[in-house]
Parts: sequence; C-alpha cells; structure tokens
Amino acid sequence: MPKEYCPKIIYMADDDEDDRMLFADALQELDVPIELKQAPDGLRLLDMLYQAVLELPEIIFLDINMPGRSGFECLKEIKNAEGGLSGVKVVMLSTSSTPENIEFSYALGADLYAVKPSSFQSLKELLYHILTMDWDNK
Repeated sequence: MPKEYCPKIIYMADDDEDDRMLFADALQELDVPIELKQAPDGLRLLDMLYQAVLELPEIIFLDINMPGRSGFECLKEIKNAEGGLSGVKVVMLSTSSTPENIEFSYALGADLYAVKPSSFQSLKELLYHILTMDWDNK
C-alpha cells in the first residue's frame, strides 16, 4: 500500500480526559487517515513508545503538566533516546503561552509548540495544519 494511504500513527499524552476526548473527536472529523494512541500521563506514554519500537509514531503531542513525568521530562527523554525515537516529531500542546515554557520546549528539542485552542473548530484547524504540514519547510 502506498505510504500516502497508510494511516499516520500519532501519540497524544494529556492527563485531562476531556482534552484527550476532544483531541480524538477533532481527529475523527478530519479527512486524514490517523491511528491515534493516547496516554493519560508521561510514564504511560514512555512505556507505550518503548514497546512500539517497530512502529514508531510520526508525531507525538505532549501536554506540559502531567503527573509522573511532565511533558518537558518526556520531551527530553524522547529527544535523547537511542535509535529512531529521537527523530519522531514532538509537538508541545499546552494551555500555557508563557515565553519561558515555549523557549524551554524548543531548547529541549520540540519541533513545534502550540497553545491549546479554546474552540473545537480551532482545534480541528490546528490539528489539520500540523498533520498536513511540510516539516522540512515549517
């Protein structure tokens, strides 16, 4: 099957169940083939990633404030991992728009920082933009 017809595998970690459900609902309404895997915290996300060595995601969406391991801690571990995991695109998706969090995310290796939109439609538009963007020319 040609790559363009294979679903993209993406992971999303957020401790807020409502945010995870909204994210999944927004993806479902997009016309982009996606296989979504979600984690309720950073520790579970890392467990899932280390078990998926043969089928790594194309993109990981990380919330910053999570129990167990924060999004920053996960980002640092992902980008410092051996093998292909360090090359996975990581999008920090947070309610925080503070310059310190944004700068720190990029310093740790984030590929993109996005503030969680306040409306469902804006979330769909943001996700569509991220999932269809040319990462080489962002």
